[in-house]
Amino acid sequence: MEVGYMLNTVDFNDLRKMGFPENQARRIIRMAKKNLVSKGYGFYNGRRVGRVPISAVAEIIGIPLDQVEKGDRNGN
Repeated sequence: MEVGYMLNTVDFNDLRKMGFPENQARRIIRMAKKNLVSKGYGFYNGRRVGRVPISAVAEIIGIPLDQVEKGDRNGN
């Protein structure tokens, strides 16, 4: 994600590069998948699906991902 363009989806490794601790990054992806399934996107119910839309992650962390910089999880 440091190449100058924004992806439409993120995975565990992208969150780690942004500075989230390992367990927190995994938990965010897991929560995003659960929210997407509850909204009717059954595709995200699979165990091997590890990439979720940025908007789903932004709902969980409370800020748009373009505001999260490497090492700054709180948007400060």
